[in-house]
Order: sequence, then structure tokens, then C-alpha cells
Amino acid sequence: MTAEFLWGGRARPTRGPKPALTLDGIAGAAIAVADAEGLGAVSMQRVAAELGFTKMSLYRYLPGKAELIAVMVERALGRPPALTSPGWRPGLEEWSRLLFGRYLAHPWSIEATVGRRPLGPHEIGWMECALARLEGLPLRGAERLDTIAVLAGHGRTLAQQAAAMLGETEMIAAMAEILRLHGERFPHLTATMADAAGEEGAGQAFEYGLARILDGLEVLISSRR
Repeated sequence: MTAEFLWGGRARPTRGPKPALTLDGIAGAAIAVADAEGLGAVSMQRVAAELGFTKMSLYRYLPGKAELIAVMVERALGRPPALTSPGWRPGLEEWSRLLFGRYLAHPWSIEATVGRRPLGPHEIGWMECALARLEGLPLRGAERLDTIAVLAGHGRTLAQQAAAMLGETEMIAAMAEILRLHGERFPHLTATMADAAGEEGAGQAFEYGLARILDGLEVLISSRR
């Protein structure tokens, strides 16, 4: 598969009768399946059936499943946001929260954006949006790229946990039961859990991690000015 497909290289079928489908419609049907049942449930045949067409009908619009998933990712991410928060840190906070929201809305997109694959204009646009907020800061090119990779990775990890129903609340409840039975073997964890019980901010792992990442970046930037 080439990235040209995502950049308008094959927008309409080149032969046959007037198109009865659109790429956006096909992607929408595929996303509905993935949202409900996971990425593994998506196939050309399944999506065609959802649309009331044959599997071969989709090949007039898409070369195969890999291209279908790529179009799904583009549609799920959507156009890059127009950030409204002033300054580099508030801007990156806004960007990270918006991207986290996209992953939460479509957990399958985490699996779909791993490994070697073509990149579309929306995904590249999200990167451009974040890098624009780092413009003019005393950071090397690799550091700017690593910054957005760390921020995106933080959101991906927390969204993946949420999708697997392993959120912080559920994890704490599971650990509490273990410590009730075996707490003497884990004194430090038992003491920490007791301190954390009832504290404000519990269940805010995404916001906590985001703040600590940006705290560290702010220290680095300040040290170079």
C-alpha cells in the first residue's frame, strides 16, 4: 500500500457506473463495526454486508483491508484541531486532551496506528499542530519530535487501559482486595494505598501524567534560556 491513496490519489472509481458508495461512507460503516466489536471484526466482507453491497463492490473504492483501516484512522482522528489556548504549555495540554479524547472514542485506533503503515494528512496534521506550539523554544528537532511522541504515548496508554476496563478505579479496587488478604507481604504498597484512600485527584492518571511530563519539559526549557 502507498500513502498516495490517503492523499487524494484514488478519490473515485475510474470505471463502471456512477459510484453508489463513498470512501467516507465505507469508513463510517467500518468504524461502527470496530467501535462495537473491535478491529478484528472489520473485514471487507463484513463492511460490505453492513452497507448492503457485495465484497467485490468495495474493491472499486479500496484496494484492500489495509487501505480500509488507513482510511478509518484518518476519519477517526479527524482534522487537526485549531488550538485556542495561548502559549506552548496550555497549547500542548489542549492538544493532548483532544488526542486522548479521540483514542477514548475509538480504542481500536491504538492498535491500528502501530507499526509500519502509510500516514495520511489528518495524522500528519496533528503532529504539525503540536510542533507549531514548540516553535521558537530552545529544543532540538529530535527533542521536539520526542515531546509529541511522549505526550501521544501517554494518552494511548491510558486510553488502552480504559478500553480494557482496567481503569485506575478498578485497579485500586482489585489491589485493595489483595492487600486485605496479603497486606503483610507488601507493607509499602499497603501504606501508600491507605494514604491515597479518599484523597482528591484519585482516578486522574491522565491529567497527573500530563502535568508531570510538561513540568519536566518546562525545566529543560528554562535551563537553556
